[in-house]
Amino acid sequence: MRFFSVVFILLGLCFGFGGIWLVSLGGSPYYLFAGLAFFLSGIAIWKKKRTLSHYLYTFFLLLTMLWALSESGLDWWPLATRMGLPLLLAIPLLVTFKSANRSSTLSLFVVWGISSIITLGSIIPTTHDVAGDLSEEVVNSSPNMGNIEDDAWLSYGRSNYGQRYSPLEKITTDNVSQLVPAWQTQTGDVKRPNDVGETTYQATPLKIGNTLYLCTPHNWLVALDADTGKKRWIFDAKVPAESQRQHQTCRGVSYLPPQHAADSINTTLTDSKPNMSTQDLPSVQCDAQLFLPTSDARLIAIDPNTGARCNNFAKDGILNLMSNMPYKQDGYYYSTSPPIVTNGVVVVAGAVNDNYDINSPSGVIRAFNQKTGELMWNWDSANPDDTSPIADGKTYTVSSPNSWSVASADEKLGLIYFPMGNRTPDQLGMYRNPSEEKYSSSVVALDAKTGQAKWVQQFVHHDLWDMDTPAQPSLIDLKTENGMQPALVVPTKQGDVYVLNRKTGEPIQPITEKPAPQGAIKGDFTSKTQPVSALSFNPPALKETDMWGGTLIDQMICRIQFKSLRYEGRYTPPSEQGTIVYPGNFGVFNWGGIAVDPKRQVMFGMPLNLAFVSTIQNKETSGFSEEDSNKGEHGVNANHGAPYAVELKPFLSPLGVPCQQPPWGYVAGANLVTGDIAWQHKNGTIEDMTPLPLKIKMGVPGIGGPIITAGGVAFLGASVDDYLRAYNLTNGEELWKARLPAGGQATPMTYLNSKGEQIVVIVAGGHGSIGTKPGDYVMAYKLATP
Repeated sequence: MRFFSVVFILLGLCFGFGGIWLVSLGGSPYYLFAGLAFFLSGIAIWKKKRTLSHYLYTFFLLLTMLWALSESGLDWWPLATRMGLPLLLAIPLLVTFKSANRSSTLSLFVVWGISSIITLGSIIPTTHDVAGDLSEEVVNSSPNMGNIEDDAWLSYGRSNYGQRYSPLEKITTDNVSQLVPAWQTQTGDVKRPNDVGETTYQATPLKIGNTLYLCTPHNWLVALDADTGKKRWIFDAKVPAESQRQHQTCRGVSYLPPQHAADSINTTLTDSKPNMSTQDLPSVQCDAQLFLPTSDARLIAIDPNTGARCNNFAKDGILNLMSNMPYKQDGYYYSTSPPIVTNGVVVVAGAVNDNYDINSPSGVIRAFNQKTGELMWNWDSANPDDTSPIADGKTYTVSSPNSWSVASADEKLGLIYFPMGNRTPDQLGMYRNPSEEKYSSSVVALDAKTGQAKWVQQFVHHDLWDMDTPAQPSLIDLKTENGMQPALVVPTKQGDVYVLNRKTGEPIQPITEKPAPQGAIKGDFTSKTQPVSALSFNPPALKETDMWGGTLIDQMICRIQFKSLRYEGRYTPPSEQGTIVYPGNFGVFNWGGIAVDPKRQVMFGMPLNLAFVSTIQNKETSGFSEEDSNKGEHGVNANHGAPYAVELKPFLSPLGVPCQQPPWGYVAGANLVTGDIAWQHKNGTIEDMTPLPLKIKMGVPGIGGPIITAGGVAFLGASVDDYLRAYNLTNGEELWKARLPAGGQATPMTYLNSKGEQIVVIVAGGHGSIGTKPGDYVMAYKLATP
């Protein structure tokens, strides 16, 4: 019995000291009470005062149940973690100490039994979900979807409109449960020992003719037979390893159709040596072209038929994107997203490493002649008015805001829409000029002919939180009170979804300015207000009662952290104290974005709620070490040249789980005409998050994007359990899922094969940052043959 007494006494000391600390910070007194109860119960057990120990523990368990219900209600995950340890430790008291007074034992048993039933019963209620239905009415019967064939997928979002919507309707809500594997293949590009942490498959294939084209993390371009998945050819860009890159990935390639109808893509290609790289083939004259961006800052034009480089473009098919850069550190600048091809130009933006150096490459956006590679214009957000091609010997502006995500284009309006990031360093705003302040963390419309900015809408003023606009804008002709308007829909990391007139930039869904927390570090400032969209998935502000953990102990530690860190709601400025950033810079939405149905005028998305911690480190006083810096996007980033470093990390308990209680991930549907969120449901299970394969639906994190089909089905992988799922677009019901051999952190796509069968494809290769299983798979599904 002495063992149990020691356990209770030690728990009492742990909760006692932690409880005193928490109370001193203004937190809940419960943990101090728990410490006293465990300690006194342990002493009673040690002295063999079994009746007293039962009464003490009965009183403690009863008050714990009342406290837990007052904070959690009948919400399983918060309630179970509050009650788990107290209920578990009651068992040895009930089983072992039989000589105690019967009434004391009975009282403990009754309270324990009722508490257990209430706790287990909390599994049944569906909490956090919002039930409802999206309208099935066709609002626009003949929408513009980018003027491409129904069976094709010609750019990252299917067309330059970025809708991620397919008019195919052979797969429906009625038959999607009959999907079976059609084929699978492996690219051969796998994670290497010297790769950076965030090495990941994020590619969405293109479907041109009867060939699929996709890129891999190390910038291979792989051509697959759309019927069988058989490799036709592989182009390996031979990208060298570089430890300073924050990301090793490729989201997609871009396509320039043939200029002459007779020069269509050959759909009867053979593959005598499909695993041999074509990069050493003699270059050829190309009509149609594929554009492959690389992580060593090149843009390569490739013949879709043979995989050879196009000698009519740039220098033997290769364009050097480091030209005219003010700084050229290896690994600091690269392109992870496909360029956009429109109005005679191929337009390239790129990513600049966050928080490595205040003197970094420029975030300039450049347009090149789509056939020759000649520079046509350049738009540098720090010097936005001068868009004429830069002269030899000149350089672009240092560290200016970049556009690392995917752009959209309206060829008729002649406008290209870029989601804009921030100037590095993200958390230090004292280096920005007025133009950088204007264009950072926004969407900007550039004239395709001149590069001049036609309008800009900013989503975060003086961004100090790394709230880059992360996703491709979706273009849709939207019904409004003023008739049909050309609209642009863009989701943000902070959860707002902005609906704008894409011709003028004027809001369609209202935008208001709300007061924001103040108090930046010395030498910086904060905006007094921040914009908020009427359509928003921004989660409620965190409270101490939202803190979570696998046990009461790490939950207490999370509460201590919560009370010790600075947090005054969304846009609390970064601080040396440490600031909770919620939503975190991982984003409510990230590069996967949303999918929109241009006919029904609704959207499908995957909002996430994850808190991060941003801590500013004064290099002179904080013990900052260069050896511990530059460990990727998260960790300690040096901000070389600045007096402050910054540490970014998820807000986690000592057990490595989020300090905020679940759910963390949802799927949701919203009406773009009314701005109403119709439904929202927890998404994903903990099957791949724990040692035991428990298929418990929890609402888990993820990263990736969805698609919608005319059959009323939305497809999404993304979550940290390795599944591709199909949902009913109208109400969010999960209709089908398939187990993937690796993490599905890529956006799927769909097309018709040569037999007229509708195929759904997803690339499954895992994601380095969220720790899903790596791989190199391409998975295809179709309806089972009757």
